[in-house]
Amino acid sequence: MKNSNKLGINTTCVHVGEVKDEQFKGAVSPMYMSTSYAFDGVDVKRYPRYYNTPNQEMLFKKIAALENTEAGLIFSSGMAAISSAMLAFLKKGDHVIVQQVIYGGTYNFIVSEFDKYGIEYSFTESDKSEDFKALIKENTKVLYIETPSNPLLGITDMQAISNIAKENNILTMIDNTFASPINQNPYDFGIDIVIHSATKYMGGHSDISAGAIAASEEHIEQIWKTAINFGGNLSDQTVWLLERSLKTLNLRVKEQTRNAQQMAEYLENSPNIDSVYYPGLKSHPQYDLAKKQMKGFGAMLSFELKEGIDAMKFQNNLALIKPSMSLAGLESTTVSPTQTTHALLSEEERLERGIKDGLIRFSVGIEEAEDLIADIEQAIEKAKS
Repeated sequence: MKNSNKLGINTTCVHVGEVKDEQFKGAVSPMYMSTSYAFDGVDVKRYPRYYNTPNQEMLFKKIAALENTEAGLIFSSGMAAISSAMLAFLKKGDHVIVQQVIYGGTYNFIVSEFDKYGIEYSFTESDKSEDFKALIKENTKVLYIETPSNPLLGITDMQAISNIAKENNILTMIDNTFASPINQNPYDFGIDIVIHSATKYMGGHSDISAGAIAASEEHIEQIWKTAINFGGNLSDQTVWLLERSLKTLNLRVKEQTRNAQQMAEYLENSPNIDSVYYPGLKSHPQYDLAKKQMKGFGAMLSFELKEGIDAMKFQNNLALIKPSMSLAGLESTTVSPTQTTHALLSEEERLERGIKDGLIRFSVGIEEAEDLIADIEQAIEKAKS
């Protein structure tokens, strides 16, 4: 059963999940900073680590409404959300199939920790659904995907993955960070558990760290039972800030997505660019699939400079666009994945995934596209000399 919310997207962003100020009728939610709540004669034993303070509970409703699910949870980081979700459904002797090209932190978590737990794992050769099907074993419990993928913006067929999983009684999980709930709702395609690094588009202002999960009430309940033991809850001050940020989510992401399309088209036609990875380009090998399952193509893209243009020198000469480890803020940023998000992978592992040393990931902000283009042009000229 999907969320029955029928409000428009902007109305949902602003009003669903508000904490009502019954006494003073304030326009924004009050913040409950208490770590101690009365429990005599009440059903709920409130405590921040139990994910049930007033601000936490109401924000869950907004997350669920945005992803069309029944329930949600929020965490201190995207990795706290990913690890809690996986370990809630995997135990010793179980097997998980993971998409090959994923966020480097997720890859490192799996290869560094799962052997300790006795959890088996397999990485696919590509993001094609047939690769997942070929790896299924009797003990396979989870299929884990990321679409669009980080950093090459590959597109995975969510409906096909969901169908394969349901045929084999397997749970599906997705990292939906790059798309955001504005551009893609995986639950509508049968994906069971939707995960976000809420540090990114949900936060959107480069000032908070958070994670989010949206799923059915049954699945959220199981994740909650594991999460309270890991202690990855979010402070109520950050919960309040995240609710503030979500009010403008649709406005921000729509503008960023519009800008990204313009930037991708400019880069594709530039004589200084070797390759551009963006699902909104018709040259993208999975353009038709992206068009089918996304409402917008997102504000993330990657590109490779022509040989002879130094990638780091180029980034250091940018004036408006900021070299930065994170993404999805109002400001445009670039990063070299080999130095940051995928630095924990070996050179061989990166090259197997198509991640070259000269690859630049570009998070497009809300600045005017012509200003961003001018900044790139001047930085390229300086990187040539």
